[in-house]
Amino acid sequence: MRSSDSSRCPTFQEEAKLKSQGYELIAGIDEAGRGSLAGPVVAGAVILPAAADLPWLDLVRDSKKLKPRERESLFEVITREAVAVGVGVVPPQVIDSINILRATKMAMMQAVEKLGRQPHFLLIDRVTLSQCPIPQRGITKGDELCLSIACASIVAKVTRDRLMEEFDGIYPGYGFGRHKGYGTKEHLSRLEKLGPSPIHRLYFSPVRKVANQKWSSSTFECSEPFACLDDESLRLPF
Repeated sequence: MRSSDSSRCPTFQEEAKLKSQGYELIAGIDEAGRGSLAGPVVAGAVILPAAADLPWLDLVRDSKKLKPRERESLFEVITREAVAVGVGVVPPQVIDSINILRATKMAMMQAVEKLGRQPHFLLIDRVTLSQCPIPQRGITKGDELCLSIACASIVAKVTRDRLMEEFDGIYPGYGFGRHKGYGTKEHLSRLEKLGPSPIHRLYFSPVRKVANQKWSSSTFECSEPFACLDDESLRLPF
């Protein structure tokens, strides 16, 4: 593994500060897919080992600054060597019903609940979880600054990318495997031609605009898109 961007490296500074205050297990939390037009929003939660001198930590960056192969390699190391890893997935139907911010926080709560160890403190990218009793801090650009949040961003991104690649096979023609549901020119063009799929977010205006013009969900065989995937299809080791 070799990082594609060394201009700004996340550090263990926030985690070390909290450990000096007596917090032992600190979970970093981040999401992937918040701005996508299709697919779920996915959150990752990662508790790193106490030692911050592991060689692979020097390669960790915000997932958006890594190449796919770098994310995949780091994903394997993180899920193998972290103290605990949790993932939360909220489908597009729920996003449509409660809005993307609330859905993002729901996914984050799920990720925390799925950690194998109960964290003593949460470091979260941008937001806070008012419904969670665990002490926490929201950090602007946390995925660029904090190692545990950056690791969580990698877990969330790789998990979601794998899901979207699965959906590419279930709903061909949209190019989900390439753009992962984001509003690229290709995606908008295919959306206009085919109409929304069952995993598109009608809450988002580009999709709602097309849906108002035509609705083609009857062409799809799976009326409950997330029922088409089982735990094995996620290929997660936790």
